[in-house]
This record gives sequence, structure tokens and C-alpha cells, in this order.
Amino acid sequence: MKVEIIGAGIAGLTAAIALEKRGFQPKIYEQAKNLKAVGAGIILASNAMQVYKRLGLDEQLKSQGIPLNALNITNQKLQLISKVDLNYFKNKYNLQSLAIHRGKLQQVLLDNLKHTEICLDHQLKNITQQNEAYQLDFENGKSVNSTLLIGADGIHSKVRANLFPTGKIRSMRQICWRGVTQFELPSIYKNELNEAWGRGDRFAFVQFSHDQIYWYAVKSFKQSEKEFSEDHLSSYFQKYPPIVQEIIKATPAHTLHTTIMQDLKPISNWHDEFSCLIGDAAHATTPNMGQGACQSIEDAYILADCLSKQNVLDAFKTYQKIRMPKAHQVVKQSWQIGKISHWENPVAIAIRNKLLKLIPQKLNQVQLEKLFQLEKIIG
Repeated sequence: MKVEIIGAGIAGLTAAIALEKRGFQPKIYEQAKNLKAVGAGIILASNAMQVYKRLGLDEQLKSQGIPLNALNITNQKLQLISKVDLNYFKNKYNLQSLAIHRGKLQQVLLDNLKHTEICLDHQLKNITQQNEAYQLDFENGKSVNSTLLIGADGIHSKVRANLFPTGKIRSMRQICWRGVTQFELPSIYKNELNEAWGRGDRFAFVQFSHDQIYWYAVKSFKQSEKEFSEDHLSSYFQKYPPIVQEIIKATPAHTLHTTIMQDLKPISNWHDEFSCLIGDAAHATTPNMGQGACQSIEDAYILADCLSKQNVLDAFKTYQKIRMPKAHQVVKQSWQIGKISHWENPVAIAIRNKLLKLIPQKLNQVQLEKLFQLEKIIG
């Protein structure tokens, strides 16, 4: 069966690989004129790595990233507040979470496509239903017919806008700067992600290759993101330890990726008879849990699994029933973390940090265990 996929991001590429392995013939339409190794870092948590292990990609990815042993939340002085030891999940699933450059992940996925054609410079314009098919019209003037359509085209999805026009994009009123730079981290920070929570802001860093780190900085704004400038970034985080200043200053300003923290307010339906949404097109989340891409990867694999076992409509229904509760819980929880981590009242911050310290590491582990567990349909 032929499948048209809109979007050659992580969700679209992973879906194409999973579908190929099940005998489908995917074809991807991507709005970009070329696929560059762009972006910053990404965390492939245990749930994503379990999927890639099933797809036979885990060893290739391990060679391109750095394994993570811990996820830490600290105060503004980089003093530990909360820690999740990832070695438990390493032993349970016989794999490790990875920090990796998004471009390297993209290249591994591209290298593992066997016969999927990627049509570049194809920005979707309109979708028209014609009996038991869709006519897809692109901005370049071309049109194609589709009997099985997957929308993997991100938070601003044209597929969703055409077929499920109910999505509302929400802003957290926070601006995020992401950077990649050559930097030698002290040994105490290696193989772990550290996120420091300040007062209305936070800063995080992680090593993702032998000589590079990925970092991000987030700050709340009152009226507009224009309140802040990349040129003065180091001054916004001057109350943090010297290593934070060193990391910022080691990163050329023109290489930064600046975005507004936003998500998609949960919608109640991801599919109709012939089309289905996956990834950010269905449930875009703020990146406060490092689960945006991971949830997209789960979507791609589970949808392919459902399509290989059921007729299209039943497969879409099963996929939505399995994936929606977990994905929406991630959206909700990530939004809450984004708010709590940016409290500004000193008393509230002190209480928050004290309470986080009191949470047993075992409880953090149990919560992540639910997040990392893949649904039973995956065999």
C-alpha cells in the first residue's frame, strides 16, 4: 500500500522507516528545498531508544551520540535539587538514553530509508477530498492523489489546518535560546543533563559529542519576546555560576536558535477515514520534559504497527486510543513544569526547591518508568 507523508522531520522519517519494514511504500513531501543537518541537540530517552532498537538503529545512533546516566535539576548555583539515575533503565531495557545532534539523528534516519522517495520543495497548500482519496495541492503547482495520508508536518501543520481545524497554539510567554559549541565540560558534568532553575529563567547543558555540548537558556517575558536580545544573553544569566557565562560566550550569537516556548492545546481527534496526524502535528508539547521528539517517535512506530495489523480506519482508531492519553499527559505535565520552573517569588522558589529535594529518587524513577514504557501493541 502506498502512503503519502507530509513532512521529513523526525516523525516523518521514522514513520517511513517503520512502514518500509512492514511492506508499505511511503513517499515523503517536504517543504524545504534541501535537507540540511540543522538544529541543535536532542535527547533520545529510553522510550525513543526502545523504538529505534526495534527498528535496528540503536547501534548506529550510539556511535553518533553520548550516553546519559542522569537527569539533574539544580538551583541557580548548580547545587543539586533532584536527580534521576538513568542506569536503572539502562539495566532494564539494555540500552541507554542518548544526547545527540539533531542533524546526526536526521542523517541516520535518511541513511536507513531503502526505497522511500523524498520530494523536496513541496509545501502543502490545500487538501481536497475526492471520493475515497485526497487531492494534495502544493505551492509549486503540483498535485497528487492520496488514499492514505500521514500528517507529520509539525506544530503549524497544514494537514491539521485543512482536515482538523480545531488546534490552538498556546504561548508560555517564554523565550528559548539553543546553542551548540565546542566546550570541555568538567568531569563531574559529563554523561548527564543539568538544568539549573533560577528566578523566571533556567539554563541547561549536556555533552553530545566528544568535543561539543548542547545548551539551552529560557527566560520569561512580560509583554513581548522583543524585551530580550541575543547580543545581551550573557547579562540575562549573570547570576549563574561562571561556567554558564563561559558556555554562552563560547557560542557565536549568529549560530543560536531562538524560539518561543509554545504547544498545541490538546485536540480530541487525530484522524478521519484516510488521514492521520503524528508528532507535533497531533500533540506539540513544550520541550520541558525532553519528550517532544520521543513522543513523535513512539507515534510513528505504533501507527505503522497498527496499519500492518488492521484495515486503515481501524488502525487509525487503535493508534489514537493507544497514543492519545500518554501524549496529552506529556503536554499537560510539560506545561506545568514550564510554569513551576519559572516562578519568581523567592519564598515560593525556596519552598519548591525544598519539596523537590524531599521527593525520593525511587518516586522519580516510578514516574519515568510509566513514561518510558511502550504500549503492548509493539512486539
